[in-house]
Amino acid sequence: MVLVATVRALLRLRNAETEARKAAEQWQSAFDALHEGLALVGSDCRMVRWNNAFAEICSAKAQVEEGENAAAFLERLVGTQEPLRQNGSHYEAEFAIAKRTVQLSVNPVHTRSAEKILILNDITDRKLAEYALRTAEKLAATGKLANAIAHEINNPLEALTNLIYLAGSSPSLESTREFLSSANRELERIARITKQTLAFHRDSQTAAPIDVGELVGEVVAMLERSAATRRIHLMCMREPSVIIRGFAGQLLQVFSNLIRNATEAAPPNTDVVVRVRSIHRSGRKGARVTIHDCGPGIPESIRENLFDPFFTTKGVKGSGLGLWVSRTLVMRHHGTIRFRTSERAGSAGTTFDVFLPVDKLAP
Repeated sequence: MVLVATVRALLRLRNAETEARKAAEQWQSAFDALHEGLALVGSDCRMVRWNNAFAEICSAKAQVEEGENAAAFLERLVGTQEPLRQNGSHYEAEFAIAKRTVQLSVNPVHTRSAEKILILNDITDRKLAEYALRTAEKLAATGKLANAIAHEINNPLEALTNLIYLAGSSPSLESTREFLSSANRELERIARITKQTLAFHRDSQTAAPIDVGELVGEVVAMLERSAATRRIHLMCMREPSVIIRGFAGQLLQVFSNLIRNATEAAPPNTDVVVRVRSIHRSGRKGARVTIHDCGPGIPESIRENLFDPFFTTKGVKGSGLGLWVSRTLVMRHHGTIRFRTSERAGSAGTTFDVFLPVDKLAP
């Protein structure tokens, strides 16, 4: 009887080991089938195990080895140990690994353990798609500015033609000089408009000092004539503003989009008011720009979707990318963009509020 019981116990043990091995193989297969790269870091900060996707994403920069110090591995992989220094809290950031853009997340296994899970998500395709959409919107916005720019350039060109004719036919040397001096001012005006247009279309690759008030003033100058054709009075009220570091072309795109939207929403014979001033918000010094129109307001049913890509209320005339791209570019400058709106009769209108801090620029 003892022998039989022993044999049965051994058989049960063998069956249990077989089931455990099968479960482990199934778990490893599922682990390796994930597209995201996952790795477990032990309580001693050493690499314990990882899936195939993790090894494949890392392979272009660093080979991972079991028992390796995880902090040293991340130093080789992304150039910093910071992700593992967040004690018990979630960490998430984007890094370049070879030609890929990767989102790295670090999560504790549970609150009472020093073990962590590293997650690598290849977002290269998403980043390329977002860049393509931003580029498409920028080209569309440039096209929309063409009409305003044509009006702006046409007037000084006509004046220039007349002044040169008058200078050539004037019998007085003094009058000729006055005509040529006026012609030179018109040429300077054309050069300024051309410079603004090039800055909008071709942005620098490095951040530079920007006077936000001056930049917004340039956008208003470009758009005020096209607004006037719709009987909209475009007003710009500027207090002394701060200098931030950023990309002038990107911010020109943001403000031209917001101001153009406001002039299109405003009813005829009303004002669109643009204000620029220096403020402190959430302990940060920066520039605040508000754009207010007296339009019908934004319906409550669409307010939550306003910054979604491809969402538009303009039908075939709108790309649905303008506000989404604007928010993306403002966030790149560590800023915020928000709006308030009313549909009440007598006080209807919309105000967009953009805050750009002085302190730093997102990479």
